[in-house]
Amino acid sequence: MCANRCSTRVTQALLTTLIFFFTHLSFAQKRKEILYVGTMAVRESQGIYVFKYDPIKAKLTLLQTINDRDSPSFLTVHPNGKFLYAVNRMAVDQTHSEVGSVSAYQIDQKTGKLTLINHVSAFGKGPCHISVDRTGKFAFVSNYHEGNLVVYRLLSDGSLGEVTDSKKYSYNGKQSHVHCAIPSPDNKFLLVTDLGADKIYKYKLDLVNGRIIPADQPELSVAPGAGPRHLTFSMNGKNVYLAEELTSTIASFSYQPLTSSATILQDTLRAIPASYKDKNSSADIRVDPKGKYVYQSQRGLDALSIFAIGLHGKLKYVGTQSSAGKTPRNFVFTPSGQHLLVANQDTDNVVIFKQDAKTGKLRSTGFEVKVPSPVCLQFLKINQ
Repeated sequence: MCANRCSTRVTQALLTTLIFFFTHLSFAQKRKEILYVGTMAVRESQGIYVFKYDPIKAKLTLLQTINDRDSPSFLTVHPNGKFLYAVNRMAVDQTHSEVGSVSAYQIDQKTGKLTLINHVSAFGKGPCHISVDRTGKFAFVSNYHEGNLVVYRLLSDGSLGEVTDSKKYSYNGKQSHVHCAIPSPDNKFLLVTDLGADKIYKYKLDLVNGRIIPADQPELSVAPGAGPRHLTFSMNGKNVYLAEELTSTIASFSYQPLTSSATILQDTLRAIPASYKDKNSSADIRVDPKGKYVYQSQRGLDALSIFAIGLHGKLKYVGTQSSAGKTPRNFVFTPSGQHLLVANQDTDNVVIFKQDAKTGKLRSTGFEVKVPSPVCLQFLKINQ
């Protein structure tokens, strides 16, 4: 009697497991996860590469290449998932004499493939970052070598419209290098990093007229020579984390969403092992989808630094993971959050890692794809 009951329970448990598996498999098959890769125009790069990502097999399949020899080095997807924007850095040389450009693309909602909508001037040299406010009305372009920020109106068809505002920076005779502009989670403020001045500028967003207005606390300073590059917000919006490129360090801030007031919690927190003495520069920074860990890429050490988020948002160094390539400039989590992809600029490979959700540590899945000079990764999830 007991044997029959036990057998029935095992059968029911097995059926439940199988139903769960095939339900999730069917759901995964109805969703497409698309990866867009921006590149520098070197080593026969075609421009933008479009891949289909299989979250079950952790595999990438090439769908399309967009012929853009102007170095589409940073990409962002519109909040509605229908458009993609790229900043084009132009010639990859030491003169930085060319004014860059910005391109808008329509995304095919069945395939993820791109079609050019329009192409406009970046009004500055060395565009290195683009973001879109969370309503999808305005785009913010950071021009590194020009030291300026340009705001564009986005039209209903996804095209780049008029310039609604711009800011040109300088500080005590120093050359400003604007590196990114990130809207706050509530879309009320914009935070702008200036690597040359070691500052973060803060603005109120006027989402009617496309203007940016200095906040009550208009700027934050970090340690001289730190070189603020990219920043990101915590999942609850109460902390900001900053990659300090020139000192290979990280800074954490407490952040008040109502006013954008911020206070430094930690500055120049070492992000690489003390034993490493060669050249290094920090690049990208992201919080994992569960909000427990911060990751920062290191060019030179060629690794990702891992930090655990603790009380009040303070960071604790966990360790590093080799990027399985050279010069990891950018990285991104998959929509499911299970995998992390790293773009290794100088070894022409995009590598897929698996995250240990308990420890934050990473391990390579053994899968990678070859892309010439990959420097930016952006995901889009399409429901079919």
